[in-house]
Amino acid sequence: MDFIMQPWPWWLSGILVGLTVPMLYFLAGQGFGISTSLQQVGAMCSPNSKLPYLRDFNRRKGLWTLVFAIGIVIGGFIANNFLSAEPVEFLPESFASVGGVVRLLLGGILVGFGTRYAGGCTSGHSITGIANLNWPSLVATIFFFVGGLGVTWGLGSLIFGGF
Repeated sequence: MDFIMQPWPWWLSGILVGLTVPMLYFLAGQGFGISTSLQQVGAMCSPNSKLPYLRDFNRRKGLWTLVFAIGIVIGGFIANNFLSAEPVEFLPESFASVGGVVRLLLGGILVGFGTRYAGGCTSGHSITGIANLNWPSLVATIFFFVGGLGVTWGLGSLIFGGF
């Protein structure tokens, strides 16, 4: 039980995430990715939308993405609260203010927009897309890293005064 209560090695976690891709293909006939669940929620909340992006989305076929995303959240909650020697706080104190909420909201909007604009999320492009030898996924993954480094080491410290 001690092994489960400690952080797992990066290589073991990477193997398990990597095995998720073929498991989803073999068991569900689906590719690994999370961002389509946002489209699923939007399509469910506005079934009579005039936007083809929401109106034409196959809600029944896409429901698995929402279940998958909810499973990730529940799994993270269980792992953090019941299978961890030192649970991590849900939200750091630096975000428990109006400025923190604004940063989270702005970040969420930018990530959500960028995810759909890029045609998928980091997991979809970096894990499934590259595994399928899609060159646009390789380009997207390179720029995910470039953007992350740029914010972490440059723009982020200018806007937020360091992390």
